[in-house]
Amino acid sequence: MSQELFTSAAIVPRGDWPTVLFVAASEVFSMMVGGEITMGQQACHVGESVAGTVGIAGAVRAGLTLRCGRSAAIRIASQMLGVPMQQAEEHGCDAVGEICNMVAGHFKAKIGLESQCVLSVPLVIRGNDYHIERVKKGEHIALTLNYEGELLDIALDIHP
Repeated sequence: MSQELFTSAAIVPRGDWPTVLFVAASEVFSMMVGGEITMGQQACHVGESVAGTVGIAGAVRAGLTLRCGRSAAIRIASQMLGVPMQQAEEHGCDAVGEICNMVAGHFKAKIGLESQCVLSVPLVIRGNDYHIERVKKGEHIALTLNYEGELLDIALDIHP
């Protein structure tokens, strides 16, 4: 593959990636969930939470994680599927994994590396007491988003 592909003016500078990540997440939520997200304060997930993670490989090596409380996961599933919250309870984890996957795909397209990166299958973790360990080296971009009163954490860990 030619080095010119990686130095093209179409590639968004890394310093702009936090903004691009927010825009990608906003567009996915608007399109798939039918809701608006805004920037929020740092989230503190008490009780059961759900985290979806997707690997990005190729011109960029990174991991994208979306973490939210169980109630947010159910709300997302409810709105994605167009069903009442009670009917969406069993689909919360799948919904978080799918939204994470879509944000990762939309993000890589927006930074100009769509065809030069591939995504892993989403992995979803659910529980009351777990810690997501970040890579020690590399860059960490973290955003806290507000979605209908629920706080969501989205993080992009870029490997060196």
